Amino acid sequence: MTKPPRNTPRKEVTLAQLLPNMLTVAAICAGVTAIRLGVQGDYVRAVQLLLIAGVLDGLDGRLARLLRSSSAMGAELDSLADFLNFGVAAPLVIYYWGLQDARHAGWIAVLFFAICCVMRLARFNVSAKEEGGKGGSGAYFEGLPSPAGALLAMLPMFVTFAVPGMPHPPAILVGIYMAGVGLLMISPVPVWSFKRTKISRENVKFFLLGFACVAAALVLFTWAALIVMCLAYVAIVIWAALIWYPKDRSG
Repeated sequence: MTKPPRNTPRKEVTLAQLLPNMLTVAAICAGVTAIRLGVQGDYVRAVQLLLIAGVLDGLDGRLARLLRSSSAMGAELDSLADFLNFGVAAPLVIYYWGLQDARHAGWIAVLFFAICCVMRLARFNVSAKEEGGKGGSGAYFEGLPSPAGALLAMLPMFVTFAVPGMPHPPAILVGIYMAGVGLLMISPVPVWSFKRTKISRENVKFFLLGFACVAAALVLFTWAALIVMCLAYVAIVIWAALIWYPKDRSG
């Protein structure tokens, strides 16, 4: 009987390499806590936590690539976190906020949005594996990304937060709107990917100045700034689908 070698090297990772996964776990905690706050009726803080989850979602993957600590487990964890935060937590918060009056129809809208989100993520994961782990690296996504879908779905909430005393929109309209955003996530509509955007060195200073203005607006006029950002994003999606995408395909 042979004994196992004593000097077998142990597989260890540094804390820095675990940082991307730690951000993903923090995003999951934010999403689950947002559900709790939604149940309690604290909708403002619930939405704030979902926004934080969205920021963490945008950071973890980039940080993993920067630290060269990408792993199969991290990719799966990130995908599960996306579904929990943007396909479950976001529609549930919307449901507690403005869909309960619609009863069964409101819950159907929640289920519809959640299924659209998980199908969108599954399609992205399959394309990522087919392209050797580079899904979404092209100039366009196919359908709305799940974080953008959740952000647009919460647009009616942003409006009521920005205008104190404004009555809630009819529950049935909120449900139809949320279902429409869900359809955009699984649609073949080409959505411009900001990841591939390149800025010339001459324009970097203007980009940073604009970023500073947007960041200040988000801090000082959070809900109004989010409304403008959502509308601007919709305008960019429409412009890209009608103008840029046909030119790129023909070229």
